[in-house]
Amino acid sequence: MSSIYVVFIGLLGLAVGSFLNVAVSRVPAGGSVLRPRSACPRCATPIAARDNIPLVSWLLLGRRCRACRVPIPARYPLLEALTAILFAAEALRFGRTEALPAELVFTAGLLALAACDAEEFLLPRRLVYPTLWLTAVCLLAAAAATGQWHRLGVTAVCGVGAFAVFFALHWVRPAWLGFGDVRLAGLLGTGLGWLGPGHLVFALLAGSAAGLLVGIALMATGRATRHTRLPFGVFLTAGAIAAILVGAPVIHWYESVSDPYAVGVPLTTVR
Repeated sequence: MSSIYVVFIGLLGLAVGSFLNVAVSRVPAGGSVLRPRSACPRCATPIAARDNIPLVSWLLLGRRCRACRVPIPARYPLLEALTAILFAAEALRFGRTEALPAELVFTAGLLALAACDAEEFLLPRRLVYPTLWLTAVCLLAAAAATGQWHRLGVTAVCGVGAFAVFFALHWVRPAWLGFGDVRLAGLLGTGLGWLGPGHLVFALLAGSAAGLLVGIALMATGRATRHTRLPFGVFLTAGAIAAILVGAPVIHWYESVSDPYAVGVPLTTVR
């Protein structure tokens, strides 16, 4: 894989991360991501083009607004940098394949949702549904380009199945899951179904385990109780990204050790 290609996708991630920051700041409050022009939330001074370069402007400005000197939240550079890193990692993972655009769209949407959940305990429908449909359209294009229509069928089953399972959990015990988590499960099934059902299971198990471990750690240190809310969407997002990047070798390893007849079978990478 060309390093220039990976760097290009990483730079694309920086630009996308900047847009995600706008979405995270405005969508939970019902605002538009297109207008008005970006401005400082404290002094309302419009942000000049020279101060709107992803990551670079934050460093050059000394982490403060040029006009009123109020600190710029760390979420802005962190989200931009994380998006760039994950885009580059997925370029390495998938290469120049038809599935890459779908997984990039899927990852970007998950990062925005995770940021909203971390800040507002909210998974906005206005982010879930556009991510779902854009991911589905990109996967439809991938299936048309490669003729892998069976994968599209698996994707649909995973999306509907994950939604149904989480819907049932929400219906039985609404206190366990918000309906935003139910919608997010459908998105996870769609984004990961192309890679195989094992990736969806991996993501759900990894995300749930991460949430459980963090909750136990917070209670052990006295920073939370059994009734403290945690942004479950953040952990599901982490599980999904882990499934995309490292899920294939883990799943193949599990299959090889659980099936004695699979020993010695070379591992393959799902794309």
